[in-house]
Amino acid sequence: MSGGPRRPEPRAEERGRPARARRDVRGRSTDGPVRLKDALGTVASELGAGRADVVRSVFSEWESLVGATVAAHVRPVRIDGDTLLVSADHPAWATQMRHLATDVLARVASACGAAQAPQKLEVRVRR
Repeated sequence: MSGGPRRPEPRAEERGRPARARRDVRGRSTDGPVRLKDALGTVASELGAGRADVVRSVFSEWESLVGATVAAHVRPVRIDGDTLLVSADHPAWATQMRHLATDVLARVASACGAAQAPQKLEVRVRR
């Protein structure tokens, strides 16, 4: 038995490797708090909702993307793969959105980057 204090083993990041998250029996991280931005990205990708930054851009900037009048009647619901699903409160607004689809998708692409932006717009009428 040695008489000196034992040196702790270097942590993974000190050895040049990323640290592995410790998990409990339910698969949750036990490493402490996680930034909400990081957690939302993980949740969004697991749900197939698209990249968190794209979802955040579309939902938080919706009124500036489509204008106040359209935003009062049409709202984004989700991003499913390369499709942005929106809901309209009346069939006339659904028709209007279908006519504006190319312009709206171009504005979304400029707000969040063309590579990550949805390529299609699907419109549904709320009941």
